[in-house]
Formats: sequence, structure tokens, C-alpha cells
Amino acid sequence: MSTATITSKGQITIPKVIRDRLGVHPGDRVEFVELDNGVFQLVAASKDIRQLKGCVPKPANAVSVEDMNQSIERRGK
Repeated sequence: MSTATITSKGQITIPKVIRDRLGVHPGDRVEFVELDNGVFQLVAASKDIRQLKGCVPKPANAVSVEDMNQSIERRGK
């Protein structure tokens, strides 16, 4: 288990083994995601947006702009 100490400024140094596993480097961003009360997951948040391409499947049927606008209008009422 890796540990880190919090400085007086609230900063920590992420241990090298954890940085390597996350694939993060100086200047990269990380997120702290709360999984449960007091339990957090450290997630690399510096991936290129283009890596998301293809993660959402294309819809079976295309929806027209008019249909989208009507749906938005109905939801607004």
C-alpha cells in the first residue's frame, strides 16, 4: 500500500508507483471521485478528448433537428 503525507498547504505527492499506474505526468490533472461516504477514487483526468471517440454507439434511427426541438419544447412545459 502506498501512502502520502499532506503538507500544511493541503498538498500531497502522489507516489511514483501510483503515478506510473495512472499514466500521469507533471502538469496532468487528476480527479477525486467519491465512491462512498469517505471513500474516494483517484482518476486520471488528463486524457485527450479524442480517446472518447466510439465509446457511445450510433443510434439505430437518426433523429431530425425538428424532432429534437419538439421534444425539448415538450419537456420545457
